[in-house]
Amino acid sequence: MAIEQASPSSYTAANIQVLEGLEAVRRRPGMYIGTTDRSGLHHLVKELVDNAVDEAMAGHCDRIDVVFRKDGWCTVSDNGRGIPVGVQKQTGKTAVETVMTVLHAGGKFGGGGYKVSGGLHGVGASVVNALSEEMRVEVVPDAGAQGKRHAGKLYRQDYARGEALTKLAPTPLTNGRGSGTTVSFKPDAGIFDSTAFDFAVEAARLRQYAYLTKGAWFHLFDERDGREANYYFEGGIQSYVRHVNRERAVLNHDPVYVEREVEGNVIECAIQYNDGFNESVHTFANGINTIDGGAHLTGFRSALTRVLNDYARKARVLKDGEANLSGEDVREGLVAVVSVKLPEPQFEGQTKTRLGNAEVAAHVQSALGEALTQYLEENPSDARRIIEKGMTAARAREAARKARDLVHRKSALESGNLPGKLADCSSRNPEDSEIFIVEGDSAGGSAKQGRDRHTQAILPLRGKILNVEKAFPEKMLGHEAIRLIISALGTGIRDTFDIAKLRYHKVIIMTDADVDGAHIRTLLLTFFFRNMVELIERGNLYIAQPPLYRLQQGRNTHYFFSDAELREFQRGKKQKGNVQRFKGLGEMNADQLWETTLQPDSRILMRVNIQDAADADRIFSELMGEDVSHRRRFIQTNAKNVQNLDV
Repeated sequence: MAIEQASPSSYTAANIQVLEGLEAVRRRPGMYIGTTDRSGLHHLVKELVDNAVDEAMAGHCDRIDVVFRKDGWCTVSDNGRGIPVGVQKQTGKTAVETVMTVLHAGGKFGGGGYKVSGGLHGVGASVVNALSEEMRVEVVPDAGAQGKRHAGKLYRQDYARGEALTKLAPTPLTNGRGSGTTVSFKPDAGIFDSTAFDFAVEAARLRQYAYLTKGAWFHLFDERDGREANYYFEGGIQSYVRHVNRERAVLNHDPVYVEREVEGNVIECAIQYNDGFNESVHTFANGINTIDGGAHLTGFRSALTRVLNDYARKARVLKDGEANLSGEDVREGLVAVVSVKLPEPQFEGQTKTRLGNAEVAAHVQSALGEALTQYLEENPSDARRIIEKGMTAARAREAARKARDLVHRKSALESGNLPGKLADCSSRNPEDSEIFIVEGDSAGGSAKQGRDRHTQAILPLRGKILNVEKAFPEKMLGHEAIRLIISALGTGIRDTFDIAKLRYHKVIIMTDADVDGAHIRTLLLTFFFRNMVELIERGNLYIAQPPLYRLQQGRNTHYFFSDAELREFQRGKKQKGNVQRFKGLGEMNADQLWETTLQPDSRILMRVNIQDAADADRIFSELMGEDVSHRRRFIQTNAKNVQNLDV
């Protein structure tokens, strides 16, 4: 048989490559972990923790430990049954080596190892192995699960970049260590942008796991600085809801809670209303945070809207002739957690952001409908407060609709005569386009002169925008600057938000590097988090970093972003140079603004992301809400963590 040879201009069979083993993971890591930045790095930890959580959900594990070590390794351990150490007949390798080196191999494909699991693709541990410089697995088998011949033995195997370096070998236990699995890995510096683990990111995730896994203890320890965190919540998702609402006035004192099994699927919901305007619903499937929702969210929303309207009619709070409350009305001020556990979940993609099991919608609707109906009948005063809040929201929604119509009729993109004077870019390709939301007309003028007119739009704002955390929707949409932002971006807000209509794929907040600038930035972040949160979740929102100082030494110009940077540069130099401190963006001319803040090759942008949606929701309420005592307590508690603040 003749073998075809590839040439630079041809496309034949010789151009088709076959990647063996885990080579595909190393070649295209984004297909398996999403990104190679900090999020992707922590996805490796998540894959291993997911396996431990599966053991906990199966009732075989009640402690999970994560350790960030000084030498750059991460260790994840549990006290479960231990990965099976016997030989797997299809591969001829031990089950441990099979799990660690073969894609789509695991105990979650219907072999009876797990009734419920989050890791259904069988790529978790093997992907961690493929993307690690080194990895070590230690297993102490549970004698009851794996047989007495393995009792009292520790099995260990070493790997590097997806390949086994040693055989799985047993040694006698000498320290009375219990059963379980310990996996240690060192991320491959050639794959990831940075291999430094973030304590806060993992702490937030483990706390969330603890809420969803009643009876399991989660421990995080960072050898680098001695920090540690412990999480254990006997109340489960009820504790989660109370945590989100703990600084708020609630309408129903105890969360409405239901846990029910329907056709083999376990449905768990907890809901509680507060006196705010925002909805905070978090959905999970087999312990996985389904940030894009899915069937369980659909069933939850349907049940909530139907039951509250039925009760309102029955109690004659809603009169004949009055329209039903909408889903948006009944979710105002709602904090809820919906968690389902399924034998055969259908996730969309390896990152599992959406649940596709259609039957789950009906199961959630049935379970929550019965529980919520019973609660409302048994607690009429709570029921009336909740219904009246929904009716207030309905009146505000109608006023907001009229305000939105005004925005559409006087769109900045249609008239160009509104205050703020959006200077659009000439490009009509959203992927190439970016918009700078700039503090002040003076800075806006410099930005308009210094920008790249093809790809950069400038939207100057005059003064501080409205604090939307304390405003009714109709007041928010009556605020001129907010209407202009909504019109310029083109996406709509909240339930009408459509990311496909976003006119600029980079939305950049650019404010002065002082206290007022920080306040305006916080007000804008509050607006985006409450009304365009998907903009943040998809990585479209950024913060510009203008310099604080300009230093001139002869013909050389240097810019510095903090006092510490300037002092470090001047240390030991005889010639200090002429230092100019920028009091605001308006003091910079067009060339300086382009060189330091607008030019893609030299500027610094901070991408805004959400590590923990529940925590972000709570912090915005504390900092921007009505209760001054909560805000004062937050500042007093956290002020000690702010060091070297340049204002």
